Amino acid sequence: MELFTSNSDQITRNYLDSLLLETRYLDAVLPDSGMELYGEHFDTPVMTAALSHLGNTAPNGMEIYAQGAQMAGAVHWIGMGDDEELERIVATGARTIKIVKPMADHAEVLRELKHAEDIGCFAVGMDIDHAFSGSGDYDNVLGIPMKAKTSEEMKEYVSSAKIPFIVKGVMSAQDARKCVEFGAAGIQVSHHHGIMNYSLPPLMALPAILEAVEGKIPVFVDCGFESGMDVYKALALGAKAVSVGRHLMPYLKDGAQAVAGRIREMDAELRGVMARTGVGSLQEMDPTVIHRTMYP
Repeated sequence: MELFTSNSDQITRNYLDSLLLETRYLDAVLPDSGMELYGEHFDTPVMTAALSHLGNTAPNGMEIYAQGAQMAGAVHWIGMGDDEELERIVATGARTIKIVKPMADHAEVLRELKHAEDIGCFAVGMDIDHAFSGSGDYDNVLGIPMKAKTSEEMKEYVSSAKIPFIVKGVMSAQDARKCVEFGAAGIQVSHHHGIMNYSLPPLMALPAILEAVEGKIPVFVDCGFESGMDVYKALALGAKAVSVGRHLMPYLKDGAQAVAGRIREMDAELRGVMARTGVGSLQEMDPTVIHRTMYP
């Protein structure tokens, strides 16, 4: 374990590995990892992450990614991309959450949200942590200017959507409370693959965020999840579900079946830990099973 580092991805990995579990065998039952979300049933709380531009990893990578999620009965997230690509992704049958960037063009944000809703996305949302560059200016992503959003703007985006609106990139109780106030239907705790050095690990930030939202909306988590054990730790600490992104990318080269297979394997790993800790369903997750070692 690298003890001293500024790299937020490594800090996140170290923190995940510092969480240990006790076993609880008596009165345990075979576990069910099925999940209900926004009125629909999914086979697993292992979701894909809001990735973009996977064509460099595999031809038609974005569609393969979506097909894998659909085959595994998982929620599918998608990030940047043009209208036609999103239409192809939705056509796979994957229940898709479209995440837009915090673009400076307010009208374009509204247009993309409406397009996603019109073609049948399951939910929409915004990736608020891509507003700034590392030099303190507003970010520019692939030539598209970004801008930090106000709570009033976010309220307008939420009210414009007739499907659930999720805020991605929440890493503080302060932002979480604001999300509840302007009507978000969910938040995703994420430091965007270490977009800022020395960022809190998402699971370290999670308890305060859960306290802030008071159970009013579901809280999802991503960043660095690689196994069903990792997923279990997030769920035990109170997350509704977990997004897995970079870990799934190598499977794209072998097609949608490989992506689906790895999601199913992670779900089986999750159920294995649930069985050994006396958890019969996702509703029975208990944070007291977790014990934390010393963490620098």
